[in-house]
Amino acid sequence: MDLTNVSHGVAKRKLKRRVGRGIGSGQGKTAGLGAKGQYASAGARLPSGLFEGGQMPLFRRLPKRGFSNATWRKSFAVVNVGDLEGFDANSTVDMAALKSKRLVVGTFDGVRILGDGDLTKKLTVKANHFSKSAEEKIKKTGGTIEVLAKPKPPARNKMGSKKAARDAAAAAKAPKAS
Repeated sequence: MDLTNVSHGVAKRKLKRRVGRGIGSGQGKTAGLGAKGQYASAGARLPSGLFEGGQMPLFRRLPKRGFSNATWRKSFAVVNVGDLEGFDANSTVDMAALKSKRLVVGTFDGVRILGDGDLTKKLTVKANHFSKSAEEKIKKTGGTIEVLAKPKPPARNKMGSKKAARDAAAAAKAPKAS
């Protein structure tokens, strides 16, 4: 081993590349951009990975069929009855309590309680859905379940139909019988 083999180690601070500072700067006269051409000028951007040089892109060549429900799909956290054993007796188990015990990690639209495992404590469990076996196991220990209400569906045709408006106007004009 001699001094030519000694490693300098890893540089903690790497200086940024200072381009356009002349021929003696280490970046050469063209600052690493080559000679002339579209991509030598400032403001030029390389094409994206999807660009195919003007050829019809793959995404446009493929037929589009079907429907995706992903926009409206709900994702539920799944918790088994056996996991609820970690809670104290007579406590209330809801989404906040499950997150504090790290049984649910992440964001979900609700909780589903499934029946795997055994439960020996009386608990009040609030969730969006219970399997039949989970419901039986919770009630067998003297606990209670609360099914959380679903969100209301969006209102359809808020303005009402033209026929309903016409009938209401006719009813308003009709003389009242007293």
